[in-house]
Amino acid sequence: MSKQILFYENAKPVSKKDHLDLYVKMGKDFSFTQDTNSVPLTIAEFRQAAQEYAIVFSGENDEVLPAVILGSGGQENGYFGDGSWNAQYIPAFVRRYPFIFSSTDEGKSLLLCIDESYSGCNREEIGERLFDAEGERSQFLNTMLNFVEAYQKQYHLTRFFCKQLQELDLLEPMRANFKLPSGEQRTLAGFSVISREKLQALSGEKLEALMKNGSIELAYLHLQSMNNLKSLLEKGTDKGANTQTEAEEGVTA
Repeated sequence: MSKQILFYENAKPVSKKDHLDLYVKMGKDFSFTQDTNSVPLTIAEFRQAAQEYAIVFSGENDEVLPAVILGSGGQENGYFGDGSWNAQYIPAFVRRYPFIFSSTDEGKSLLLCIDESYSGCNREEIGERLFDAEGERSQFLNTMLNFVEAYQKQYHLTRFFCKQLQELDLLEPMRANFKLPSGEQRTLAGFSVISREKLQALSGEKLEALMKNGSIELAYLHLQSMNNLKSLLEKGTDKGANTQTEAEEGVTA
């Protein structure tokens, strides 16, 4: 599988043929995220993520999904430092790495893959084995498989939530203009937010429907999370200082 999303570079289907003697060391080294300024988020994570991150929406058409902003530049993760993740909550998209599902038939069947380029993959018996001596899946591999399966289920629920927002025309583009401590001016754009005005203007029937399926709570968690954007932008660094982002039409933070 070619590189398609963020830090996955060389994801291959997990198999006894190729990975019988493979070990994976997963720990607190998040160096693979250092050049990433946002990662996808599922709705199950909104409550925890809203306390530390700004939750936005990115993508177009049927590919609109929530994401958390990690940095103010095109290649910058403000939550990464000295190999560690400097926040209490780590998004599931990050925690599942180097594992991921792939499909060649539009999701009808899924294959568990592993990014062989991950620095924690080794054959020096460091970390956890994927298969035991008899060639059976290890407890570690079963645990990761269950985790990725749970993530996939939440992914589909999240797409349904985003589809609701689009059908109700609640999303609007937004850009944030800000200045780094060095004095450099930057614009963060390419994302959307829920319009508070449009949300409040919905009919009672539509609001009731959103309340019954839990979407109204998710919407307000998202709006609350935008309070974290200012603090993230204020701690911008010189990484990606030459990045230029074209401003979009929309609301300026």
